[in-house]
Amino acid sequence: HREPPAFDQLESKTEMFETGIKVIDLLTPYVQGGKIGLFGGAGVGKTVLIQEMITRVAQDHGGVSVFAGVGERTREGNDLIWEMNDAGVLDKTALVFGQMDEPPGTRLRIALTGLTMAEYFRDVQKQDVLLFIDNIFRFTQAGSEVSTLLGRMPSAVGYQPNLADEMGLLQERITSTRGHSITSLQAIYVPADDYTDPAPATTFAHL
Repeated sequence: HREPPAFDQLESKTEMFETGIKVIDLLTPYVQGGKIGLFGGAGVGKTVLIQEMITRVAQDHGGVSVFAGVGERTREGNDLIWEMNDAGVLDKTALVFGQMDEPPGTRLRIALTGLTMAEYFRDVQKQDVLLFIDNIFRFTQAGSEVSTLLGRMPSAVGYQPNLADEMGLLQERITSTRGHSITSLQAIYVPADDYTDPAPATTFAHL
């Protein structure tokens, strides 16, 4: 793991990130180097929007995207690869998967693996990167399973006692540094449509 960038390395200017999707750019513009959450239940189109964004960034901006599939369906990963290939943007996309049939330790590390890849593009290749995490709730869920296996005392709603720390270690590394940025788009499943659930509530604090 890496520590978040030091305060004096952060980019102080705020710039808009143009997605090319007019309704987003007009009503909910994204900040370059920011974190965007797509909250919603199952089947509302979070993954579809992510796929559209990857295609737009590669075709319109020639930018690099990193996709971390955390605890989602294996079929979705397969479909994503074929769609990226058909759109001709697979060479501009790095994909890493820890699907729902993987052990919890693997699913917990996949988001961090994708973030490390994004940091390589930002810090070594000096590029602006778009990082997609689908689904950040599964990152929390995997952490809860690992915590149970380690015999830790559960906290509210049965989540791990270090939920806020785990989320902070991931989210604080997503930022702009000296002119280059990691902009993150995260699909966030809301269990039972309860926005007070500790998992989405903890994520919301970082967006």
